[in-house]
Amino acid sequence: MSRTALLAMDLQNTHLARVPEDYLPRAVRALETARRAGVPVIHVALRLRPDHADVHPRNKMFGSVPAGLYTADDEGAAIHPDVAPLDGELVVYKNRVSAFAGNNLRQLLEAQDIGHLVLAGIATGGIVLSTALQAADLDYGVTVLSDACVDPSPELHDALVTHIFARRGSVATVGEWASSVS
Repeated sequence: MSRTALLAMDLQNTHLARVPEDYLPRAVRALETARRAGVPVIHVALRLRPDHADVHPRNKMFGSVPAGLYTADDEGAAIHPDVAPLDGELVVYKNRVSAFAGNNLRQLLEAQDIGHLVLAGIATGGIVLSTALQAADLDYGVTVLSDACVDPSPELHDALVTHIFARRGSVATVGEWASSVS
């Protein structure tokens, strides 16, 4: 029987500065729930090469990112200290929207016999959407934590949670998920 892992995605300083203040405590609760239940936590963060050689200028999202941003030296790209990885937790860096882009996430999941992904992160219409769709296509079970995801557009967040994610997997609040894993 495969295991479950929590993907804590794009919980970086720059992204957290753009969301409501009440979001971070929900993300913290999701991580605490996973850790207490022995669910592996994998942190996923955007990181580009220092010279942005991995960014094509035609890419509408990343092509206009100023040099130096989202690199290893950018403090804004650091994972926020309240949700920082603990010793032994994996950190995977991506160079596009999906958590699977430009890294070995799939290999790490398979090596640990992980077949179900619980998703939390910023933004619902970005990494959460692209990762949920790709994970479902790769035959992973998917649960989206509706209140541990946030989007600059509340309307988009609500539409995705209500109409899209439930068709590809399941949707739960952090509290509901905590009850199911305790």
